[in-house]
Amino acid sequence: MIARFAASLVGAPYQFGGADAAGFDCSGLARYVHERAGLIIPRTAAEQQRAAHPVPLAALAPGDLLFFRIRRRGIDHVGVYAGGGRFVHAPRAGQAVAYGDLSRGFYARHLVSAGRFWDRSAPPPVSPR
Repeated sequence: MIARFAASLVGAPYQFGGADAAGFDCSGLARYVHERAGLIIPRTAAEQQRAAHPVPLAALAPGDLLFFRIRRRGIDHVGVYAGGGRFVHAPRAGQAVAYGDLSRGFYARHLVSAGRFWDRSAPPPVSPR
């Protein structure tokens, strides 16, 4: 469900500090889709990485978070894994929420780790609606 919520937001505007339908930054998007699934997670990408249960990249499942180091210091970007090597994220000012690709290029080089806030032994969370 988390990945599906994220996919439904593709095309939404980027807004620095945004965490609702008016616009999103990367960590606001991750937080928003988790809240829709009934899970409260930290606000920033770095806090999300520290709090998430680590997931080996070979064991990624839709809804997991991907953590990136774009600049030289710490984790500063996050995306929601959608499956098939793709993820949903809010790239930066001037670009809407979009899919990214892990198979090659920029994001593949900057990927640091993955994590999850839902229990893989249980079904993924469903919408509380």
